[in-house]
Amino acid sequence: MNRREFSLQLAGTAGAVALSSLLPGLAFASPSAPVDGTDYLTLKTPLVVPKTGKVEVIEFFWYGCPHCFAFEPTIEPWIAKQPADVHFHRVHVGFSALHETHARIYYTWEALGLVDAMHTKTFDRFHVQRKPINNEADMLAFAQENGLDVAKVKQAWGSFGIGTKIAQAKQLTEDYRIDGVPMIGIHGRYTTAPSMGGGTECLVTTDALVARLRKTA
Repeated sequence: MNRREFSLQLAGTAGAVALSSLLPGLAFASPSAPVDGTDYLTLKTPLVVPKTGKVEVIEFFWYGCPHCFAFEPTIEPWIAKQPADVHFHRVHVGFSALHETHARIYYTWEALGLVDAMHTKTFDRFHVQRKPINNEADMLAFAQENGLDVAKVKQAWGSFGIGTKIAQAKQLTEDYRIDGVPMIGIHGRYTTAPSMGGGTECLVTTDALVARLRKTA
């Protein structure tokens, strides 16, 4: 989902019909020798990525995006099989004030060490229960529903540190020239997306680009 689609379809934040049944069957061919401009894009200005011996892979996403929700069952097994020299992490986009509110959900879970426990549940609340989390009251109700310490969630939600994380995420989104989600950024050099080659095929492209970058990480 790109920025224009978001502006035209705010209802998506309430949860659209899941597309998970569609993504795996998309008939795109993203090869293990991917083609620039077809299977991935090269950033015009490479980003500075610290030399750590690991290749950085980022999934840019939005909790309100049905395509991101549909991509989760595809990317989760891929994440689980990544070797030690791949550093995977997620970045929640902040295209608008509402996106920033939803980003606050993710970074609250991150701050509390609850991403593994709450990430999928958050997507489900948006897209299965169709109960978006658009403000602090929604967030605290969600926390209570799941037996979490509501006071700790409230403290993290309004903290300066979460605001800093949101600002950093926005900057990284701009640096990678992200204009839609889900999208994958690879080591400050490339981007790819399910829209460029289906779900699994997009990750084949990612694997090929990671292999290309290993010697320089």
